[in-house]
Amino acid sequence: MGSSDVQGRLWGQASEDWLGVERFAVPSYEAVFDLLRIGAGVRLLDVGCGAGLALRMAVERGADVTGLDASEGLLDIARRRLPGADLRQGELEELPYADASFDAVTSFNAVQFAADPVAALRETKRVTAPGGRVAVLTWGDPARCETRHVFEAIAELLPPPPAGAAGPFALSAPGALEALVQRAGLTPEDDGEAEAPFTFPDVDSAVRIQMSAGPFRCAIEVAGEDATRETLRKAFAPARQPDGSYRQENVFRYLICR
Repeated sequence: MGSSDVQGRLWGQASEDWLGVERFAVPSYEAVFDLLRIGAGVRLLDVGCGAGLALRMAVERGADVTGLDASEGLLDIARRRLPGADLRQGELEELPYADASFDAVTSFNAVQFAADPVAALRETKRVTAPGGRVAVLTWGDPARCETRHVFEAIAELLPPPPAGAAGPFALSAPGALEALVQRAGLTPEDDGEAEAPFTFPDVDSAVRIQMSAGPFRCAIEVAGEDATRETLRKAFAPARQPDGSYRQENVFRYLICR
């Protein structure tokens, strides 16, 4: 079973609400695009492109964009944003593109959810043209990501995962991402971090928006929507600000590879 079978179903169930989450990654997209020199005429593939926000930002820089994702629900939004773009549903481990098709390939918080992350990264290398680069972004050090408390709370509703299971922080341990890309035949040449605070006007918005993500849809399937919602409300409590809004400090980490 490939990535799209399970992940596509989970991430597509509340795709409109996902728009409230993707905005938190904008500084990360900008930082990665700067390092990749995304500009006029650059052929860019984003694997795990979701609702297409990063691709739209790349188009604004003049890039020629292509996207692939597991979720048809998210791709429907991406197609509305990017009419005419080549946006496909498919497997990270079996990219439907010819060798050396792109000048740059990006994966923003996607590879850690792949059924076979090494195979997925080997595919990014295969479709990258000579001289091109691959950028992989994941959650950073869990100790610096306050949203981890929400993931930890929801994990209590789920059966214990097997060792090495896919998940948001599966590649966040020191050296884990470097080791993975090297196993896939890629060579890291640059890295960095971007702050990614999650902000919400109130707890109801925080819960609704967070429940759009795949791990939380899984919890709903196992424990039910009411239990998941109540667990999230409690987990968000420490993030409440004096004005009643909610804020969690996070950091995303990225590698630029050849």
